[in-house]
Amino acid sequence: MTDMVEAPSGSGWKLLAPVRRAEGWLASVPAALPLLALRLALAVPFYKSGLTKWDGFLQLSGGAQFLFGQEFKLHVFGAQYPYPFPTAAAYGAGTAEIVLPVLLVLGLGTRFAALALLIMTAVIQITVPEGWANFHLPWAAMALTLAVYGGGALSLDRLIGLGREKM
Repeated sequence: MTDMVEAPSGSGWKLLAPVRRAEGWLASVPAALPLLALRLALAVPFYKSGLTKWDGFLQLSGGAQFLFGQEFKLHVFGAQYPYPFPTAAAYGAGTAEIVLPVLLVLGLGTRFAALALLIMTAVIQITVPEGWANFHLPWAAMALTLAVYGGGALSLDRLIGLGREKM
């Protein structure tokens, strides 16, 4: 890797050589690998959460029914509101938390699955506002990245011709 501008000679510039080599090595990593890592990293917490909402095939758990019906509140403009249609919301969330992570792992409809998880993250944020820094911000960043850049070369999207990458 050569620079357009010749670096001045001196010991200070020689210390940068390992940094430049490392930077070049990192820049050579195919975009498909970090995009795959992002797909997996975003899929895991949502899938695990989805598993807790079911007691069997389409059998909503009592805990999920209780949380959406009694515990969860929407925090909007300084007030708390109960979830509208809590059972439907629990079914929707539970289904999305299983289906969307599977789509992400496969890299199928990656942009749409990531966009849906970004919207879910926004709803989760107004439900559990104190989780922003530790959970919601990283999830939102991962989902936004995947929505913008797609699933990468290691995805079914690319295999079937949906994956037009920006990188």
